[in-house]
Amino acid sequence: MSDNDTIEAKPDLVRDLIAGLVVFLVALPLCLGIAVASGANALSGLIAGVLGGLVVGFLSGSHTSVSGPAAGLTAIVIAQITNLGFDGFLLALVIAGVIQFIMGVAKAGKLSSYFPNSVIKGLLSAIGVILILKQIPHLLGQVKESKGEGAHEAGEETIFSEILEKFNEIGAIFQHEIHWGAALIGIVSIAVLVGWGKVNALKNSLVPPALVVVVLGVILQLVLGNLGDAFAISVEKLVSVPTPDRLSDWLAEFSSPDWSRILEFNIYVGAVTIAIVASLETLLNLEAVDKLDHFKRKSPGSRELCAQGVGNICSGLIGGLPMTSVIVRSSVNVNMRATTKRSAIFHGFLLLVFVGFFPGVLNLIPLSALAGVLIVTGFKLASPVLFKTMWSEGFTQFIPFLVTLVSIVFTDLLIGIIIGLVVSVILTKVVNKPKDDDDDEHDDSEEEEVSSES
Repeated sequence: MSDNDTIEAKPDLVRDLIAGLVVFLVALPLCLGIAVASGANALSGLIAGVLGGLVVGFLSGSHTSVSGPAAGLTAIVIAQITNLGFDGFLLALVIAGVIQFIMGVAKAGKLSSYFPNSVIKGLLSAIGVILILKQIPHLLGQVKESKGEGAHEAGEETIFSEILEKFNEIGAIFQHEIHWGAALIGIVSIAVLVGWGKVNALKNSLVPPALVVVVLGVILQLVLGNLGDAFAISVEKLVSVPTPDRLSDWLAEFSSPDWSRILEFNIYVGAVTIAIVASLETLLNLEAVDKLDHFKRKSPGSRELCAQGVGNICSGLIGGLPMTSVIVRSSVNVNMRATTKRSAIFHGFLLLVFVGFFPGVLNLIPLSALAGVLIVTGFKLASPVLFKTMWSEGFTQFIPFLVTLVSIVFTDLLIGIIIGLVVSVILTKVVNKPKDDDDDEHDDSEEEEVSSES
């Protein structure tokens, strides 16, 4: 990239703090939801979120990436907790963090540069589609949501049953009863977010539309509570944060690794699995968010692996989940025009403060309002403009892009990426081979013509 293509990023503390606030509002329900989906307690997800902001945010060289518990690791976490128990899983996570740190020191962060642009964009779009599908139940006031990415365990289903199940899940969303109060808040939230960018007076405002949506959501849910049971928002449709009364109760919620199992072979198998998948997801998400950065900055992958390793070591020591660079939170951070990594650090600080001291305030936020924020974010990641752009670049770019997207949606992140890579390599060879053959034939014909003239 030339110097003329680079946009200078001037540090802006106010904008960074606002971005951190919005990312915090988005990260909170994701931390809780991923923890529950992983078979762990809610605090485990919050621990990973706090450390992802404070520890990884401080050590990372990225200005835009935000780390925390990732939906793409859900299936792996479930399997490891089942096989090792939670204390054994925490030990494996600590060792996985050590492995990640070593990978960073060994400059393994360069691996992401070998992934085609079409696969990276397919990853972005797939995350957007998954985000939309997973948040529709919350938008409609349905407590039960579809499994989404990585919720099935490997080996239990065939690819065909997975595809059939996915379509059944999508259809089941609209078969469940809609809660009209929650749906109203969700629809209003989307309307505000979409309309905000179309009004010039609001478009350039420092007030984030997501914050307006959250405040408006709280007000609406309090008003609707006075209109009867049909519109009242029940507790399970609100953000749910643990509310211990004493410090000792908080400390009792933390867990620690079982160090007596340090020599068990299965612990190291689990550690290597977590380290490889978490590192790959981090590098790919880092590459993806760099493409979204308004200032076109390049994040150091090896330093990010070191930061993630330290974060996962800390998370495993006190009972947290594994963390990666997360595209959803990172994309929200980019959309809020964050200028430095202070936004990621601030989001971790807010998680710590509000979860520790003001859980009651957070428990007033309707999930449908946050669902509106996430659905709009997902639509930006999987926008029709992107599909049109990839189509215009030719089928060698569009097909791997589409295959990666579909594969991730119907399987999981890692498998989808592998399938996309294979398709990209095959297409590249198929396209280039005839071209090379034509060149050879052309050269041969020229040689024959020259020899005949002689």
